[in-house]
Amino acid sequence: MGPHPAVAAIRLAVRRVLHDVLTLAPTSSSPQGAGEPPLVLVACSGGADSMALASALAFEAPRLGVRAGGVTVDHGLQQGSDLRAAEVVSRLTALDLDPVEAVRVDVGREGGPEAAARDARYAALDAVAERHGAAAILLGHTRDDQAETVLLGLARGSGIRSLSGMATASGVGGRYRRPFLGLDRQTARKACMVQSLPVWDDPHNVDPAYTRSRVRHEALPVLEKALGKGVVEALARTAQLSRDDADALDSWAAAAESSVRDDSGDLEVAKLYALPPAVRRRVLRRAVIAAGSPPGSLFARHLEEVDRLITGWRGQGAINLPGRVAVRRQGGRLVIRQG
Repeated sequence: MGPHPAVAAIRLAVRRVLHDVLTLAPTSSSPQGAGEPPLVLVACSGGADSMALASALAFEAPRLGVRAGGVTVDHGLQQGSDLRAAEVVSRLTALDLDPVEAVRVDVGREGGPEAAARDARYAALDAVAERHGAAAILLGHTRDDQAETVLLGLARGSGIRSLSGMATASGVGGRYRRPFLGLDRQTARKACMVQSLPVWDDPHNVDPAYTRSRVRHEALPVLEKALGKGVVEALARTAQLSRDDADALDSWAAAAESSVRDDSGDLEVAKLYALPPAVRRRVLRRAVIAAGSPPGSLFARHLEEVDRLITGWRGQGAINLPGRVAVRRQGGRLVIRQG
């Protein structure tokens, strides 16, 4: 008799990712020893999604000759978070994952609590991956998480890239992998239940003070009640279609950028004007990021203001952007400088 369907589904998703990792990184660059099998880490909070992911990795990795470890990030935002992190380490160790560690981070305030926690978490995971020479870090984001991300992007009016949600692979060299984007949250929870895996339900996930929590427990249920079941699947499908379109437009913009710069490296207004708006705004975004504007702080409204220097020129002054980057129109050129 085979495993429960939920367990089989999560194992298959992880197996596919591990095959991909083996193809791209047949041996590890770990400082512990050259020529070792690649190391794959699971980022685990102790919740159902990441515990299901950890159990699937622990099962599949030895069968494919992959080393498997785990890491949990202690954000220090709740009383007893250090004890919770130690408990997660114990659970991962019990699954025979090695290495396993907990990392404490200091969460700032820039961009709001959710964004600050995310930035601190990914910085910590990057550091762990570099230290151990990990080929990949698996993240437990599900199709439900993808739907929430798309809905948040839609509400913010951030454009098609925001609607594309989370990629199956992201980070430096595709370091971060999300095997569960095609699976719903209930599948992961069911897999934990049938395997008797203990899980922790983060109270922040039901706290209405957090935007994502309100989307999860208020907005999506209202949409499903009004529109019927299938909203989550439709939003996740929108993410993939949007990502395909955004990737194509990004490639077009990357190719067009050099053709609209003059000998000094400034952007020529007339040539920018001739580009389709979607491509032009991408060229502008690339240019201001290259000048020092942080991508996470650069929003659609910023690019709209810069775009008006091209399409609605009325003699307006410089546009000030995050990262102390200023954009001004000068003699038929866009001059972008930091400082």
